[in-house]
Amino acid sequence: MSEQPAGRRAGRVMLVLAWGAGLLMATHFFGNWEDAKQHPNRQPESVHGDDYVEVRLASSPGGHYRADGQINGEAVSFLLDTGATQVAIPSQVARDLGLQAGAPVQIRTANGIATAHRTRLERLQLGDIILHDVSALIVPGMDGDEILLGMSALKHLEFSQRDGTLMLRQSTLQ
Repeated sequence: MSEQPAGRRAGRVMLVLAWGAGLLMATHFFGNWEDAKQHPNRQPESVHGDDYVEVRLASSPGGHYRADGQINGEAVSFLLDTGATQVAIPSQVARDLGLQAGAPVQIRTANGIATAHRTRLERLQLGDIILHDVSALIVPGMDGDEILLGMSALKHLEFSQRDGTLMLRQSTLQ
């Protein structure tokens, strides 16, 4: 059996490397595309009017509204939940944000009754909408790192939904 010329061997190695790089790039591209589909509001855009700030959010394929924002200047992910009375923060996220656990309170969750702790958020930001002194709950046993953006924050905003888009509006007249 004769050996292949060095140029031919190098060509095959280059072909294998090119295919590998192509597969890696395709995997990266489709991973980012799928992530953008599941979470279309990584950087919510804001519209400013004479007396309002408006943020429009696209729904994910499941019909949920997720958006990245900030609590006390730290980046967080929100899941908007008009059925939640309070902003609900998983215990680990609350620790990472340095939130102080206040008075205990009994809450009813999908998993039954639990004891949560009251806390206050100095600053909550979603796009250019900024809310101050928002009541929230630190919830033990809440999975993941998404914060449920409940009515303790949403009650300060006007909101409407149409065609898979949720519009949040904050009046700047005060």
